[in-house]
Amino acid sequence: MELKEAILTRRSVRKFTEYYVTDEEIEALLNAARWSPSWANTQCWEFIVIRDKNLIKEVTDTYSETNPARKCSESASVLIAVCGKRDLPGFKDGIQRTKFDSWFMFDLGIAVQNISLTAHDLGLGTVVVGSLDHEKCARLLNVKDPYELVVILPVGKPVEFKKEGPKRREISEFTHKDKFGNK
Repeated sequence: MELKEAILTRRSVRKFTEYYVTDEEIEALLNAARWSPSWANTQCWEFIVIRDKNLIKEVTDTYSETNPARKCSESASVLIAVCGKRDLPGFKDGIQRTKFDSWFMFDLGIAVQNISLTAHDLGLGTVVVGSLDHEKCARLLNVKDPYELVVILPVGKPVEFKKEGPKRREISEFTHKDKFGNK
């Protein structure tokens, strides 16, 4: 699959078949994350690959009650917990160098996108789950300071690939010329 096609056709997947995601496929996803760019090559990410069905159920129980990803997470053969080390990206010599102290979120977003696009290329699907009790889930997975559990990625074979995605704004709606507000 070409990159442009992957970007335009990747969708959040919330219904998986019973397909068992292989270790080789998981390694391909993690390798895609490995090659993600990061602030000063800090590579602040850590990933927890969750296969244990009981643990998958416990992790899913930390999701908010109305989270539409609950069912697909419970049926997924694997969850990937995405964690990041705070105070590394955006810092130099222990001093914050940017306005934002959560720069690690940016780096994790790039890694998650690489995983999601690679999954799509392999015929798999993902959905980014962020509506959960982060502290409870972090305790469950033994994630400790200075690391933060940020999102969970259920991975599986989609029941169907939706061709049409949600409506997107036109480029002219979010693009400014020279200064913000100049359309």
